[in-house]
Parts: sequence; structure tokens; C-alpha cells
Amino acid sequence: MNKMFKNLRGRLWLGVILVGLLAGLIGSGIGLGINNMVQNHEEVTGTRVPSSSNKNGGTKVNKNKADLNGEASQAYKSVQGAVVSVINKQKVQQSSGTLGIFGYGSSSDNSSSADSNKLETASEGSGVIYKKDGDSAYVVTNNHVVKGSNALQVILSNGKKVNADLVGADSATDLAVLKINSSNVKTVASFGNSNSIVPGQDVLAIGSPMGSEYANTVTKGIVSAKNRTLKAGTDGTLTSVIQTDAAINSGNSGGPLINMAGQVIGINSMKLASDTQGSSVEGIGFAIPSNEVVTIINQLIKDGKISRPSLGISMVDLSNVTSDQQQSVLKLPTSVTKGVVVMDVNGGSVADTAGLKQYDVITKLGDTTITDTGSLKAALYKYKVGDTAKVTYYRDGQQQTATLHLTKSTDTTNNSTQNDGE
Repeated sequence: MNKMFKNLRGRLWLGVILVGLLAGLIGSGIGLGINNMVQNHEEVTGTRVPSSSNKNGGTKVNKNKADLNGEASQAYKSVQGAVVSVINKQKVQQSSGTLGIFGYGSSSDNSSSADSNKLETASEGSGVIYKKDGDSAYVVTNNHVVKGSNALQVILSNGKKVNADLVGADSATDLAVLKINSSNVKTVASFGNSNSIVPGQDVLAIGSPMGSEYANTVTKGIVSAKNRTLKAGTDGTLTSVIQTDAAINSGNSGGPLINMAGQVIGINSMKLASDTQGSSVEGIGFAIPSNEVVTIINQLIKDGKISRPSLGISMVDLSNVTSDQQQSVLKLPTSVTKGVVVMDVNGGSVADTAGLKQYDVITKLGDTTITDTGSLKAALYKYKVGDTAKVTYYRDGQQQTATLHLTKSTDTTNNSTQNDGE
């Protein structure tokens, strides 16, 4: 009996040993299969699955897949060499004496009070080279970038700094043209048709936000709106601009807004930073359409200035006149709430020849309704010197019309009101 029990126990142990050996063989086989799978995966995909036994962490840099933004990269590369920084240098007055700890002059120092020949950087903006002609190359930028300058410099895309001459500027459209030596110019930008752009299409803004330290910065966005009317010039003239959500900051002014073909479709001019309530606003920038740009810069190259018709009047918005004065002085019907009030008429001017007088209220020019001085200038600037236009106005409460024979603007000023001439 004992012998039989011992034989049975021996067989059981033998079975356990065989099961263990079999399990080990199966386990190693599975392990080999997994290793083969990993190896095959590496051969097919070119990637490596990290291993806990890899002392370097098992991660490496792989070759990039197809660049989905290749179109944008190529557009940027095609224009980048033509984008420049524009440096506005102005004379500075130095107060007498040296600066003390808190910024006040020292009473014991009687040094020279001013150095009228010293120039310092007053502001920086952007620009784009659009034409190369012999020894000269031409840069378009914003008028407000170069305004008040005593000297101008341009920093090319390669970092080289060159002197620039102002060919001409236009405050109404906020555009200016500079001339530089062409010896270092390798790339010239071309203009696209801004009339063909559509909301939603991709665009790039290139320039020097916050100054030349960030030169050739590129931001991407879309055309948010094709035609926005706002005051783009320094004289309050209303104009049509492109709205974009491509990031535009101080220093981007004068730089190009380009399409994905690398064509300039606008010149970046301004951004909206806050609404009328003071709330912060992001992603609303504006560019002057390329078709308008080309018209202006061609005339600046040719004449050095823009010739526009002028009425020869000083004016104020009707909205700035009190209701009592509108009734008692202007004698307007209550239905007339918007327009421009003639405050002064220059002798021999277009307005004088047409018979306009002080306190006439202009409400239409041609077919355009006039709501304020900006809209009057915008309507007037659609005409050329030598054209005729019908003006509608109120005098002593009665609506009247007159024909204007438009001549070029004259340089007249009035400190208390706004003048329509350049």
C-alpha cells in the first residue's frame, strides 16, 4: 500500500514539473512572437517602441511627415526678403544741466542747453520693397510711420541698415513711399488684386511688431471682412479697408498683408485695441487694399504728392452743434440730424464760386449722403480735379442744390474748425 502511494505521489510531481516546463516554453514563445512583432513594426514604420531596458529612454526624433503648412511657408519665403523695418529719426532737445537721481537738472551745471543736430529714433515701423529701378529701390509704408521725421533709415531683411529718402506721403490714405539704394536689394514684392479677395481666405502679415528686434515676424489669419469703412488717415478721412484677424501690433504698420501666393493684397495700417466702452479687443486689424495702394504710390512716384479736389471751406459736424442752435441759428427742419456745417468759405474757392455761404448745412455730395466731415472728404476724394459734382445743402431751413466745378486743394487752415483741403 505504501509502495503504491509513493508511486502515485511521484507521478503527480512529474506532472507538475512537465506542466511548468510546458508553460515556460509557451511563455517564451509568446515573448519571441511579441519581440518579432515589435521588430517588424520598427522596420515598417521607422519608429521605435520604448523598452524599459533602454537606458536612453527609447525616444528619438523622427523625420517630419508632409508639411500641411507648406503653402504658407512658401508664401512667406517669397516675400520675406522684401520686408523691411523703417526707422523714424527726429531731432531731440536736451535740457540744460545734467540729470539728477530723480531726473531733475543739477543747478550747478551750466552746460549747453541743446544739440539741434542730434537725431534719435522716435519710432519704428515696417515697409515692403515693391520696385527696383536701376540704382534705386522703392519702399511703401504708412504715412504715420514717417511723419515728423528729420531722417529715415531702412533695415533690410539681412540686417543691413541703409539711409532712405521720402519720395512722397499722403495723410488721407496713410501711405508713403521711400527710396533707397538698390545695391543690396535681392527681393521685390508684387501686388495682387484686392478686389478678388474673399472673407475666410488665408492671409499672412509680415513686419516688425514692437520694433526691429522682432523684424520679419510672420502671423497667420484670415480675411475677416473685405470692405470696412473707417477713418484711416490722420485727417479723419473715411476709407475702405481690409479687416483681418492676423496678429498686428505696434511696429507692424506699413508691412504687407499677403495671400498664399505670396502677393501683397494690403498694407497693414492699424488695429482695434478696445471698443467704445474700453473693453479689450483682440484679432481685429486693418490693411489698406492693394488696389488703392498702387493708385496712390504711382502718383507719389510721379508727382511727389496727391492732387485732390477741394471745396475751400472750414466745417464742423452737425452733431457737434446743439439742438437749440440747429433750430435758432441754422433753422433746420427736425428731420435733418446729420450733415456738415460750413463755418467759413475761402474767397475764390470752389465753394465760393458755387455760392455756398457760412452756416449752410451740406447733406449730400453727388449721390452720397453726408453724415460728417469724414464722409464728406471720402465722397469728395472720389472725384478728380476738373470734375463737376452736385452738392445738396440747407440754408435757412430750405433745401438747395449747386454745381461744384472742382479744382485742386489749396493749403488753407482754420484753428477752430476742420478744413477740407490738404
